[in-house]
Amino acid sequence: MPNKDVELVSLTKRFGASTAVNAIDLQIAEASYCCLLGPSGCGKSTTLRMIAGHEDASSGDILVQGRQVTHQPPSQRGTAMMFQSYALFPHLDARDNVAFSLRMRGIGKAERNRKAQELLELVEMQDYLSRRPHELSGGQQQRVALARALVNEPSVLLLDEPLSALDPFLRIRMREELKRFQRDLGITFIHVTHSQDEALALGDQVVVMQSGEIRQSGTAREVFETPANEFVARFIGGHNILVSDRGPVSVRADHLRLAPGAAPVPAEARALTGTVGAVEYQGSRVRVTVAEDAADRRHVAELEDRAFFAAPYALGAQVQLSWMPADEHPLAAAGG
Repeated sequence: MPNKDVELVSLTKRFGASTAVNAIDLQIAEASYCCLLGPSGCGKSTTLRMIAGHEDASSGDILVQGRQVTHQPPSQRGTAMMFQSYALFPHLDARDNVAFSLRMRGIGKAERNRKAQELLELVEMQDYLSRRPHELSGGQQQRVALARALVNEPSVLLLDEPLSALDPFLRIRMREELKRFQRDLGITFIHVTHSQDEALALGDQVVVMQSGEIRQSGTAREVFETPANEFVARFIGGHNILVSDRGPVSVRADHLRLAPGAAPVPAEARALTGTVGAVEYQGSRVRVTVAEDAADRRHVAELEDRAFFAAPYALGAQVQLSWMPADEHPLAAAGG
């Protein structure tokens, strides 16, 4: 693995009798974009807050660029955190919000204003220096918050669901900007999200968490194409869990073929029959949900839109789903 910017060793957090994070081990490469992904309550935000120093670890170690920081205060860790709420000071304009921590460190006005303006130019907010938070849109406030997090030149930037308050169009634009900022700055970003699309789009490394434990860590493509277990396959989306002679397997929704119920299938293919329960048009793709006849299971096939509308399927139609054995990916049991 390349040089590590962050390493977690048996990191644990307990709240009374409840374990929020359970002895996780994780290595995050230098100058990379890492996304912690999982459902609410899985421990991802608690993990981020322990790295930042805003939560004390119950046990285990946190290393930043090889330096033990487990018991260091936040200001001495070489990290900075951008909060979900942005937490801008309402009485300060954009420049003074960015410069605030420099002011607290006793840096002179001219120097702190120069640095603040430089960072506001980086996030394309140089025309809004004198505006207060209530005069800025959500996306503009996010940019100011990002500049403020970067003002002390951290080696690791921590982001707690930074896009969740934005509308869908702006969310896509801002995730492109975050990736560009990370590349241009050359520092590590650790980004908490519950959005699979966000994690796959941003992450050089995607870490899927459940019940305070890491279920899988790998590149976005590895996690999507080769989920480690049933939980990851279901949570990451785009997969069907099927039963084969080898046990549970995942088959990507876009690898399932759909045909009328009596249609023949290739001899080497696997198949099941079912009833169309839902059809969702999604632009370039159409999602068809099929309730399996032989079991209480539902499967999803994603079809190219032109192929679907050339021979559409109505609700209630009897159909056949088929796939090739080469498209099966073996899975560990759920949560394993």
